Amino acid sequence: MDRAWLKHYPKGVPAEVGYDRYPSVVALFEESFAKYRDDKAYVFMDRVMTYGDVDTLSRNLAAYLQSLGLERGDRVAIMMPNVLQYPVAVAAVMRAGYIVVNVNPLYTPRELEHQLKDSGSKAIIILENFATTLQQVVAKTPVKHVVVASIGDLLGFPKGAIVNLVLRRVRKAVPAWSLPGHVKFNAALSAGAGKKLNAPEIKPDDVAVLQYTGGTTGVSKGATLLHKTIIANLLASEAWMQPGLTRKPTSGQLTFICALPLYHVFAFITCALLAMRTGGVNVLIPNPRDIPATVKEIAKYKFHVFPAVNTLFNALANNAEFAKLDFSQLRIANGGGMAVQEAVAKKWLAVTGCPICEGYGLSETSSGITCNPTDTDAYTGTIGLPMPNVDIRLLDDDGKDVPLGQPGEIAIKGPQVMAGYWQRPDETEKVMTPDGYFKSGDVGIMDDRGYVKIVDRKKDMILVSGFNVYPNEIEGVAALHPGVMECACVGVPDKNSGEAVMMFIVRKDPALTKELLADFCAQNLTGYKKPKYIEFRDDLPKTNVGKILRRELRDQAVKSMAKAG
Repeated sequence: MDRAWLKHYPKGVPAEVGYDRYPSVVALFEESFAKYRDDKAYVFMDRVMTYGDVDTLSRNLAAYLQSLGLERGDRVAIMMPNVLQYPVAVAAVMRAGYIVVNVNPLYTPRELEHQLKDSGSKAIIILENFATTLQQVVAKTPVKHVVVASIGDLLGFPKGAIVNLVLRRVRKAVPAWSLPGHVKFNAALSAGAGKKLNAPEIKPDDVAVLQYTGGTTGVSKGATLLHKTIIANLLASEAWMQPGLTRKPTSGQLTFICALPLYHVFAFITCALLAMRTGGVNVLIPNPRDIPATVKEIAKYKFHVFPAVNTLFNALANNAEFAKLDFSQLRIANGGGMAVQEAVAKKWLAVTGCPICEGYGLSETSSGITCNPTDTDAYTGTIGLPMPNVDIRLLDDDGKDVPLGQPGEIAIKGPQVMAGYWQRPDETEKVMTPDGYFKSGDVGIMDDRGYVKIVDRKKDMILVSGFNVYPNEIEGVAALHPGVMECACVGVPDKNSGEAVMMFIVRKDPALTKELLADFCAQNLTGYKKPKYIEFRDDLPKTNVGKILRRELRDQAVKSMAKAG
C-alpha cells in the first residue's frame, strides 16, 4: 500500500515532520526554560513549579551528579511516581550527559535487581517510599550512588514537613529502610548549587533513555531511545494534536492532566515532553486509582489535554462528581496502552463533549505511531492512521506483505523506532526485518483509507491496564515454588483491566493452595503481573514435542468464563 493514509490526514498535518530542529532533548528543555521561564511547568498538591524552577533545580542536580565522578553515557535510574522530583531528575540526568533509566516504582526486589544489572546503572534517584525494595538488592547491582527523595521535598516549609510526617507516621506509607551512604534529594540540590555544570555536547545519535519492556522471551529489555528518536516522536505527536487543539478557541495556559505514570513511555512523551515543547503545565496525579482524590484534584483546573487508558476513562465517565466538572476547555483525550471500548468512548463523549482519540505505540517506538484524527467525534474502533514520518506494513509469517484487508503482523519503520535493545543484538535481530522494520508482534488489518485495527497478537503477551505482561516471566516465578510441578499462564478478558492474568498449575505438593501460591507470586511480581485467577489441573495440553499449548488453555478459560456469565 503506497501510504494511502496520507490522503485521509486531518487538514494541516504534514506527511513528514523535520526532527532536526533540536539536536537533543536537552536543547528542547533549555529552549523552554528560557522561553517560558515564569510560567507554570508542573503542579503537585497545589505546589507550583515554574519552568525557571525546573531549570535551576535540574542544573543543580546535574552538577551534583557530575561531581560523583560518573562518566559520559553512564546510566542513572529514576524510580519515582508522579512527583515534582521526577521531571527535575530526568532533566538533570540528561543535562549532565547521562542516560535515563525509567524504573517502575512498584517493582519487586527481583524485578528491580534485573533492571539495574541489565542497564548497568551506577546511580539511582528513588522516592523513600520504595527505598526498602532497593535496600534488598543494591549490593548485588552496579549502583554506587543513591539519592533518596521524600514527597514533601519540593513542597516548601511547613507544608513539605507536614506531608512527610503524615506519610511516615500516620499513613505508614514509608516502610523502614537503610541505605548506608545515601544522600537526600534536597542535600544533593544544595551540594550542586555551588558547583559548575559542565554542559556536554549532546548529539542526535546519543542515547537518551532506556525504556524497559518485555519481549517474546519475557526477559525485560531496555529499548534504546536516542535523542533524535524521542524528538521525532514528540514533534510528530505535536503536529497530530494541532487540529484538535484549534477546532475550537482555547484560553489560558495549555493544561495537561498527567494521571498516567511518567516512567511509562506514553506519559513521558504525551505529558512531560509535549507540555514542555508547547509551554504547557502538567497537573501531576500520583495515584489515579483513587478516583475521588483524582476528581477532587482535577476539579481545580480548566484542562485541555487528558491522556489516559480505557480503564481510567471508564471509571471517571461513570463517576457522578466527575460529570459535574468544567469541560469547556477539554480538546484532546488521548486513549492508548490498551483498546478503548466503544461503550466507554460513547459515555466519555456524552459526559465531557470531547471524543477519545485512540492511538497505538510501544516502548520500542518511543510511544505513539498511529492515532485517530483529533478533530473528529467519530469512534472508528481502530488505532487510527500512521502518524507523520511513520511507514507501516502488514507482514505474513514469511515476511511478505499481505493483501489489503487481510491480517498481518504490524511492522513499523521511521525515526521513532528504537536503535535496538540495550546490549542485546540477538534480541534486536529477532524483531527487525532486513530492511529496517520493527515487528510489533501485534496482528492488524488495514483498510483502504489506511486505518489499522488490531485483531490478534503473535506473541503471548497479556495487556493489563496498558502494561505488558509476559507469560514466561510469570511462569518462571511460579515454577520457583517447591509445590509447583508445571505451570502455564494466559491472558483472559477482564472488564476492568482489559485482560487479566490466569495461571494453570500442576501441583507437585497436594498441600499447595491458591492462597499460598498467590502470596508467593505477590512477593516476586509487581501488582499488575500477579495472577488474578489460579486453576489447578492434573495435566496441561502440549504439542507432540512437549510445548505447552497456551492458546488452547486460553480458549478453554474464555469459554468457561462465558458459560459462567
